[in-house]
Amino acid sequence: MARLPRLTVAGYPHHVIQRGNDRQPIVRDDQDRQRLLDLWYEHARACKVAIHAYVIMDNHFHLLVTPETGDGLPQMMQAVGRAYVRYFNLRHQRTGTLWEGRYRSNLIESERYLLACMVYIDLNPVRAGMVEHAQDYRWSSHRHCIGQVSDKLVTLHALYWALGNTPFAREAAYAELVKAGLATRQRDELTRTALSGWALGSEDFVGELQQGTTRRLLPGKAGRPFKKWPD
Repeated sequence: MARLPRLTVAGYPHHVIQRGNDRQPIVRDDQDRQRLLDLWYEHARACKVAIHAYVIMDNHFHLLVTPETGDGLPQMMQAVGRAYVRYFNLRHQRTGTLWEGRYRSNLIESERYLLACMVYIDLNPVRAGMVEHAQDYRWSSHRHCIGQVSDKLVTLHALYWALGNTPFAREAAYAELVKAGLATRQRDELTRTALSGWALGSEDFVGELQQGTTRRLLPGKAGRPFKKWPD
């Protein structure tokens, strides 16, 4: 079955996943990780893309972003992807592709899923058994969100700011969200929709998006709502 074209909509959050080819490592050490962060910072600013959350794993990465324009996200991803592969191949004396095809992404409804997606991203290293707690992992946005470090790459979303009236209140509230974690079904839904490109949100949210595109936003019959997750 032909792959769906990616849909990028200005002003909406997008969950992005990029994997290494054949699940091979995309980073070999901290110098590689820092280079990827630097490239994101450079090209996110140039392409007017706000990065709300990120994590760099050994063989893939996640981003939660909001582009200001419809072409900002693909432009950023293309620029970073090409520059990083050139750097990686030269440094590690290799040739050929690094990425598993094109990046995957989907639109998510802010009110229902944005904070959940941030938690999902922050808990990746914990689920992988790399650390015991999210704050122990250096290469994600989590420590910025709980006030341990200041990360110039991160632009906090309005829904994060709404968690409290002071920095301490927001940081504590977000830390509690991460501590509580996600239900398995919720976690699987965030993964599946990002990899497939299906929109994630309420029936009204998907219907509003569908009015602006001929591309299907849900599997099966267009407009069919997702089942609600259990509370």
